This record gives sequence, C-alpha cells and structure tokens, in this order.
Amino acid sequence: MTFNYIAWQNKLMQLRSNQIFEMTVIGIIIISALMIGASTYDMNPRWMALIHLLDTAITIFFLIEIIIRMLAEERFLNFFKSAWNIFDFLIVTVSLIPIDDSEMVLLARLIRIFRVLRLISIIPELRVLINSLLIAIPRMGYVLVLMFIIFYIYAAVGSFLFEAINPVLWGDISISMLTLFRVSTFEDWTDVMYETMDIYAWSWLYYLTFIFLTTFVFMNMMIGIILEVMQSEHEKMSHETGEGEAAEVRWIKEHTASIEQRLERMEGLLEQALQANKR
Repeated sequence: MTFNYIAWQNKLMQLRSNQIFEMTVIGIIIISALMIGASTYDMNPRWMALIHLLDTAITIFFLIEIIIRMLAEERFLNFFKSAWNIFDFLIVTVSLIPIDDSEMVLLARLIRIFRVLRLISIIPELRVLINSLLIAIPRMGYVLVLMFIIFYIYAAVGSFLFEAINPVLWGDISISMLTLFRVSTFEDWTDVMYETMDIYAWSWLYYLTFIFLTTFVFMNMMIGIILEVMQSEHEKMSHETGEGEAAEVRWIKEHTASIEQRLERMEGLLEQALQANKR
C-alpha cells in the first residue's frame, strides 16, 4: 500500500512539474479572464448560459489542479508553507461559492476576477517581480518620507506666494500639494508656471528645482532600489533552480573551495612524507 502511494505521488509530482500541464493551467486562467470580461457585455441568454457552464468547468479544473499540487507534496502541510500556495488555495476555495441568487454573488464574482492573479503564482518571473516590489517597499519608505518633506516645504512656499494669483491652485497647503503633484507628473504644468510668471518672473526657478528634486532625483532613487532588489531576487531564484550566471558562479566557488581543500590535504601529506624521509 505504501509503495502504491509513493508511486502515485511520484506521478503527481511529475505532472505538477510538467511544462505542458503548467501551460494548460496558464491558458485556462487566461480563458477565465476573457470570460469575465465577456460577461460584462449585454449578450444573448444562450451565450450567457454557455459562459456560466464554462465557468463551472473552469472552477472544477482549478479544484482538481490544486488537489494535484497538494497531493504532490512530500508532506501535506508543506503545501501551506508557501504564501503563493495559500493564495491559490484561497482563490480556488472561495471560487466554489455558488453565485446564483445568493447574497454572496458580488463577492463570488470579485473572487473570480482575482483568478487572473494566479498567473503570478504560476509564472516564476512574475513572482520575482512581486517579491521584489514587496521587499523594496520598506526601503522606499525613507525616500517617500523625504519626498513628502520636499512636497510640504514647496507647497507651503507656493501657498504663501501664489495664493493671490490663483486660490484654486494655491489656496492652502493641501491644495498646493495636489498642484505640485500635477506639476511632478507634467500634467499641463507649464500653464501653472506661466500663470505665476506673469506676476513673479523668477517663479520658473521654483518649478524647475521642484521637478528636478522630485521627478529626476527621488524617482530615480526608487527605481534604483527596485532594480537592486530585483537583481538580488533573480540571483536567489538562480541559486534555487541551479540555472543562470549566479548559479554558475556559485558552482565555481563551491568547486574551487573543494579543490583548495584537496590541495591543502595533499600539501599536508607531502610534508608528512618529507619529514618521514628525513628521519
């Protein structure tokens, strides 16, 4: 009995790691997303019934797929050690909620929309992107605090200087911060600048220094943080999968270290042999 269970588990592990199976799951997720988009249009009741039937079939497919992944684990609880597995499990489980004439119909439909996010858990490159973003958020916190300070100072200065020119844009510090956000995104910012330049010809300096600090300096700092984290995450994935340049470098270091240890042993044996010959 144990042998049969192990044999079936090995087959499930092979199926889980099979590229055709993974591509099939990705294709079903994309089809599910297209069906959700199609259901937002006014359609013939026959087509709506077909979409409902396909949705049921897709839900059953996802249920079977998650069961296969759970049974393929060496230990059942190992499946829940991964946050992505927990995410997939919740999405599939909640998708089983019936949506016909139910008070949970809106929630069930929203959950079906979030099925598209399962692409992230299946495609490793997307997982790397999301993990990099989550890891980079705390590091970007200090940059955001510094950006807020710059926004606050410039908004206060702009409110004091330009309120009389256009109170709609510079009436108080909160409105001024919204105006500066518009300037930082280059949304018709020249109109705002030219309006104040009619009264203060030097006000162009105010806008250019603000744009330089926020758009060019701080935004590039954030991009640099994200790129650094992404590089480290790619190296981590390469170490885990044993592929890529990072894995090759690690392999070279490990084998170089083992060769050095062997040379040291050989050197020690040669010294012992020389000392024995002298005796």
